Amino acid sequence: MARDFDMWIQSFQQSISSYDYYVNFEQVHNNIDNIKDELLILNQLIGSNNIEKDFINIIEKYPKVLKCIPILLAERKNELIVTDNNESITYNFKTKQLSDKDYIKFMTKTQLFNLLANKKITNLVDYVIGVEVGLNSNGRKNRTGTIMSTIIENALIEAGFTKNINYFKEVSTSNAGNNKNYNIIDNNCNISKKRFDFVVKTNSKTYLIEVNFYNNAGSKLNEVARSYKSLAQEINAHQDKTFVWFTDGIGWYKAKTNLREAFNVIPHIYNINDIRNGIIKTIFI
Repeated sequence: MARDFDMWIQSFQQSISSYDYYVNFEQVHNNIDNIKDELLILNQLIGSNNIEKDFINIIEKYPKVLKCIPILLAERKNELIVTDNNESITYNFKTKQLSDKDYIKFMTKTQLFNLLANKKITNLVDYVIGVEVGLNSNGRKNRTGTIMSTIIENALIEAGFTKNINYFKEVSTSNAGNNKNYNIIDNNCNISKKRFDFVVKTNSKTYLIEVNFYNNAGSKLNEVARSYKSLAQEINAHQDKTFVWFTDGIGWYKAKTNLREAFNVIPHIYNINDIRNGIIKTIFI
């Protein structure tokens, strides 16, 4: 019996966010712990009446405090490149490689001296916690993908599959870099080079699986639907291989047309509701 696309998409989930989706505070505090001592030393600059001199005294005595400077600007890099009067300047904060004058210029031009001397903050540890929370929130997209992947993996285990025995994660069709999982797919049929989120192997078939979840709409979704449509046709042309796509999320509502086209072409396309209804136990045969 043919499935109804409109009924199927209506069962898409608004969110799969867990409590730690918003901010991973364990990671935030681990990052802070790595530089906490240096931040406490730099606290001496807050309210300084001669901040340039005090700053130089600190970095001469405790050069490791330099590694804290990028995070004060919400950057994790050890080197920051600035264009000044058409000249590119590389500021290294891993080790003290530039002159005191260069570091003073950086601190002045980026307004960090102003932030500290004028007491716009009271504690650098608290300030950097806020910065880390902001940066950590940028990882929500990846965390959504991880949650969706975990849902699939848990369903596979519940259905009786065993990791690295008859299901595998992140398997590539390319043997580049001596990929240890290369032979799992047995790619003699030359399927396009790609890394699949999961591969399930049964006695009769190899199932190549893609997994994603979209909270928000965007032009990327239309391209995803088109590319998976082509990929499914390419894979399903081989008798011993089948493409399976697990996707969900209300971001698809604005890309419904392209998803409908993919739905009509891809026999094995499922959402979280399908998983809850036991689809895993019926498709891998």
